[in-house]
Amino acid sequence: MSEQHAEPKAVPRLTELSHGGGCGCKIAPAVLEKILAGVAPGIIPPQLLVGTETSDDAAVYQINPQQAIVATTDFFMPIVDDPQDFGRIAATNAISDIYAMGGTPLFALALVGMPVNVLPLTTIGGILEGGAAVCRQAGIPIAGGHTIDSVEPIYGLVVIGIVNPAHLKRNSAARPGDKLILGKQVGVGIYSAALKKDKLHDSDYEAMIATTTQLNTPGPVLACLDGVHAITDVTGFGVLGHLAEICKGSGVAAQLRFADVPLLTRAAELVGEGFMTGASSRNWASYGHLVRLDPGLGEAAQTLLTDPQTSGGLLVSCAAESVTDVLSIFLQQGFTHVSVIGEIVEGAPGIDVS
Repeated sequence: MSEQHAEPKAVPRLTELSHGGGCGCKIAPAVLEKILAGVAPGIIPPQLLVGTETSDDAAVYQINPQQAIVATTDFFMPIVDDPQDFGRIAATNAISDIYAMGGTPLFALALVGMPVNVLPLTTIGGILEGGAAVCRQAGIPIAGGHTIDSVEPIYGLVVIGIVNPAHLKRNSAARPGDKLILGKQVGVGIYSAALKKDKLHDSDYEAMIATTTQLNTPGPVLACLDGVHAITDVTGFGVLGHLAEICKGSGVAAQLRFADVPLLTRAAELVGEGFMTGASSRNWASYGHLVRLDPGLGEAAQTLLTDPQTSGGLLVSCAAESVTDVLSIFLQQGFTHVSVIGEIVEGAPGIDVS
């Protein structure tokens, strides 16, 4: 066949080009801990209020008594095939770290790695436009960034925000007696696994996009409540992994009620059909020794609680008397699946799941 009559190359699915998608790409917690153990600590000035010591969501650097800079970065490979949806999810996920610290985002920088000889430029442009659309929704500009030609598609953001140090919320300040509140449903990794196999219904896809592109805007409002002691967002390490970080950082234990954890509608059903990510088992291998899972719950509960969430919900540890206010803030901002899922108790860091 002559070159002028050759068939055009089929455009590959974005998820075909990545070995893993979304926050499921994260290095497993135990492996990351070993890597970082060999890295000598750098200069730690007194203005650095939050660094790497408790695996928190963002770095925080105080610049005056009323203001501190919040800085974070997050990027990953495609979790969906639609370019704009991929860009929207990645941007929402990156901005979430600022909200999880109680901060307000100021601007972003784009991080872009694309196989430019494989993907059409319109596809790459669609990814960037999706991210820009979310930034506009958050009220911030993308003020620059960096691009490289890479084998796998990669997109994310550096996000810079600001917070009053008096309202800063770490993941290491939970107290015995606190209630645990989760703002979004769980099961994004399971849905993404089904999507890769073309087994996800259109309505399920819409639900996945709705939750992964919902900005965690309650964060700065929650941070102003004295009764809110700790906040983090649930992403690649799953509910148990990020709760374990709270427990270790705060020197406390937790009790989790599996029946109260909000799940995407078909998440449990899809687990029963064998859909899960490799990150789920890697997560359990990393922190399963900290978890006491009721034997009656079975492996499905373990899979759901270790499922890597991409752009997941805020996990809040708050005083019992603040629960009503916390739930009201979530509900007023459209988080209709918010749920009280457990409590913080005294004890060595660990989680009892019933």
